[in-house]
Amino acid sequence: MTKEEASMIGFEIVAYSGDARSKLVENAKTGNFDKCDQLIEEANACLVDAHKSQTELLQQEARGNHVEVGFITVHAQDHLMTTLLLKDIISTLIDVYKK
Repeated sequence: MTKEEASMIGFEIVAYSGDARSKLVENAKTGNFDKCDQLIEEANACLVDAHKSQTELLQQEARGNHVEVGFITVHAQDHLMTTLLLKDIISTLIDVYKK
């Protein structure tokens, strides 16, 4: 896999993670728990798509196909991981506020 191909997958991961992050941040501001649950589900769907793109890179590497990693790919991984953390934090906060 070329650096350009890995970068394109990186852009996909950033886009899906960014969509999820936007939904999670919007979620935190609604104060409506039904809306919060809906936005978390939508964010989860975006994160599933990001994971599918990430898995494509992992499968290439596992098959012995060298994946040349550039800054975009590193940024994509960072973006995905911070969004996953944000999801956990917001989900926890919503659980706390529901009580």
